Amino acid sequence: MNRPWQLGTGLVLTGLAGYVDALGFVRLGGLYTSFMSGNTTQLSVFLGHGDFTHVLMPAALLLAFLVGAVLGSGLSVLVPSPWATPAVLGYEALLILTALGMGLATPELGLASFFMAVAMGSQNAVLAQVKGFRAGTTFVTGALFSLGQKIAQALTRTGPPLGWVGDGAVWASLLVGALVGAVAYARLDLYALVVPAAVVGVLAAISAVLALRRRATTPELPSA
Repeated sequence: MNRPWQLGTGLVLTGLAGYVDALGFVRLGGLYTSFMSGNTTQLSVFLGHGDFTHVLMPAALLLAFLVGAVLGSGLSVLVPSPWATPAVLGYEALLILTALGMGLATPELGLASFFMAVAMGSQNAVLAQVKGFRAGTTFVTGALFSLGQKIAQALTRTGPPLGWVGDGAVWASLLVGALVGAVAYARLDLYALVVPAAVVGVLAAISAVLALRRRATTPELPSA
């Protein structure tokens, strides 16, 4: 993938992470499907208060995210480049659709949310560092700190004057995605998951086409 495609895909995926996280937050009444720092804090608070009846859900979400990270990372390692990206994206789209199917089939919150968290854990394996800032991940705390750091560098003229734009765009994409997700869930309920599944599916198809073009233009090495 070239750099513009990486940047665009990363920002879209970060926005989708905010979208799914807002949907999960509203559905779960204060828990998250991608922001695992928040779930870890909630788990600790419940344990500290001896509220063991509420421990299961944040613990299950943390486990689901971890499972997703392992599966997504394993898939990206096992699938040869440049097919790893479309493979992980396609896998993520299937997980989101599974979450939708589970949510429609049963009124229980856990099953749909579990697969949403697995999908978000898997998403982090799509893109690594994109030369300057992290995009495509499901967390932006580091991006927010980096934003402040690079603004300070711009103000003190120790860094590029616009070096903060990338991290600002990452944070803004999560913000906008979460806003759209909250509005979509209020109007569409769980059917709002169709949107991220479709977007990720389209990204998977585009990345597969790019992989095919790259293969067609790459000369084959002569056999020994």
